[in-house]
Amino acid sequence: MNLGGKLTQNILPHPFLKWAGGKRQLIPQMAKYFPKNYNKYIEPFIGGGAIFFHLLPEISIISDNNPDLINCYKVIKEDVENLIKSLRKHTYEKNYYYKVRALDRDRNGFAQLSDVEKASRTIYLNKSGYNGLYRVNSKGFFNVPFGRHRNPKICDDVNLRRVSRALRNVEIYLGSFELCLNFAKQGDFVYLDPPYHPLSETALFTSYTKSNFDKTSQKKLFDVFKELDKKGCYIILNNSYSEFILDLYKDYRIVTLKAKRNINSISQKRGLIDEVLILN
Repeated sequence: MNLGGKLTQNILPHPFLKWAGGKRQLIPQMAKYFPKNYNKYIEPFIGGGAIFFHLLPEISIISDNNPDLINCYKVIKEDVENLIKSLRKHTYEKNYYYKVRALDRDRNGFAQLSDVEKASRTIYLNKSGYNGLYRVNSKGFFNVPFGRHRNPKICDDVNLRRVSRALRNVEIYLGSFELCLNFAKQGDFVYLDPPYHPLSETALFTSYTKSNFDKTSQKKLFDVFKELDKKGCYIILNNSYSEFILDLYKDYRIVTLKAKRNINSISQKRGLIDEVLILN
């Protein structure tokens, strides 16, 4: 039930944003666990969408609680040509970057931006900011510093058009992960890629939204996992290889993956680490 196999690799869309914890490099390890036949695909933590773009399911529902991210998906689906025009106006320059970054500090002014302008800003900041991070502070303000890129491709019009075509029949929602329970039915494939539980108290990465994904959120997600299991869905979940997660999902199948993580600002702390893939 996917379209990916019907297209040659060089014309497939790929994630249009760099997203912390993206799964492109893990797909070779994960692919053998994907169900071959399912009714529809549901992903409530869409992020960069690496698994979605790999599978290209015929029927899909994607969601996230990050309004900037979901706005990007909707704009690319509905108005990609105007987005491309807007992206081409941006320049990779430090002072300009900070002017664009500061737009969300003026709530009234930010509200006046069109959805296309907001999506253009999000993509520009992602391509031009340090290490491709998306990070906001407690007030919801984007706070990633200017990056150190040689020649960032701010407007990848070819891929954006491919993404737009891939999203043509996809339902896109803004909301918390619990929303998936409204759509999931027996025989559906639900892929869950939440913010990972930190390996230590000091390892917690900064939030993708102004609400942190803490232990209480992980337990709520576990309850959703169990409910999806009762419904008869195929479920795959990624998370950190941590005592808390291993204990929480101890009654389910747990597979260890080797992941290379480059998001750490300290280069010496980047490298292969264990992660888990949890299946019902």
